[in-house]
Amino acid sequence: MWQPAPRTKLAAAAYEAAEADRIARPDRYRLEAEAIVAAATARGASSSDFSPGWSEALDRYLDSAAVDGHLNALGTAMVARTAVSRLRAGAAMTRFLSTHRTVAETPMAPPIFITGGWRTGTTFLFRLLASDPRLRAPLPAELAAPTLFHGVDDDRSATLIRGSAAAHDGLHALNPHLRSIHDSGADLPEECGLGMGTDMHNWAFSATTRLESYSGWLAEQDLDPTYERYRSVLQTLDRGDGRRWVLKAPPHIAELSSLAGAFPGAVVVVLHRDIAETITSGSSLFAVFRSTYSDRVDPFDVGRFQTEQTERWLTRAQRFRESAAFEDATVLDLPYRSLVADPGAALKSIYRAAGMEQVADIGAFVASYHRTHPRHEHGHHRYAPEDFGLDAAALRERFEPLTMIEP
Repeated sequence: MWQPAPRTKLAAAAYEAAEADRIARPDRYRLEAEAIVAAATARGASSSDFSPGWSEALDRYLDSAAVDGHLNALGTAMVARTAVSRLRAGAAMTRFLSTHRTVAETPMAPPIFITGGWRTGTTFLFRLLASDPRLRAPLPAELAAPTLFHGVDDDRSATLIRGSAAAHDGLHALNPHLRSIHDSGADLPEECGLGMGTDMHNWAFSATTRLESYSGWLAEQDLDPTYERYRSVLQTLDRGDGRRWVLKAPPHIAELSSLAGAFPGAVVVVLHRDIAETITSGSSLFAVFRSTYSDRVDPFDVGRFQTEQTERWLTRAQRFRESAAFEDATVLDLPYRSLVADPGAALKSIYRAAGMEQVADIGAFVASYHRTHPRHEHGHHRYAPEDFGLDAAALRERFEPLTMIEP
């Protein structure tokens, strides 16, 4: 059975200090909407500037985190910080767009979106494509506070990005094992979830926290406005240099209709992997993530949640494929095995779908990426279905109706 890695002395001291602080100053750890709104408006923002739809979603998020999350003190602080930062970002975007009305009219070349189930090779493909100078992938600081980056020069942008590094360093100090599964950093392209959810509608929230009731509620919501607002984020960050956005997030697979509506003409690359590998590897990732913010992580519960969430997302994706909107979409299905075996061939198919010229020497392009991004630079990621109460054969049988192509 999966067990969290032992905490380092540095991490143990940080958790101990946070628990002591929660006892001494319990008001700072209140997962209540009133406290979150007060914090989000403390710097002069007004709740009237928050993104529409935020109120009920905030309640659902906080209630689920408090009841379902089994959070330690650092986890409680993280949830509060996430809510405050998303509300503030929404208010900042509202004010920004009210004084920069032409931004929302900025033409945008159809982005290339990378999606698929968790752990299907999306990060590798995303960052490989991002190394093409004709494409641009967002960095974490840009997604978190897009208005700060609008119109700034390279020096100012670099300063803002360097200033965001401490958050990544802190996370890796708390849980060093994360880097062997999914590396992150101030200079590494980041997935879309960090720039979405200013209305508190965000599938990415459940990546770090057990959010049982929130996830069920979110599945019944209309995320069209969420994706329209994300388009504004990208327009705000646009530099007018002709580069095309390449973007990535596994949760897009659950919202293909909303994505297609907000980004007409987008190229959506969907990666497919053996479902037992996808769910098991995802369970391992989220068990590690949750262990950062909770001292009560049940690996079998993680496996169950991951199975149900994946089934929910793939069912929604199948529904989109059966809809009229699918006829107008550009969707490219790629097997994970093919991507790993021949990344160059995968890139060629993406460039064709996107109407882009091929890289002159695609073999050299891929080799250069591998040299600068060694696959197991931070260690190997090992996992087994039984660690999370999963049966590989049963998973394959259960998901057979949702398998689009041979993975």
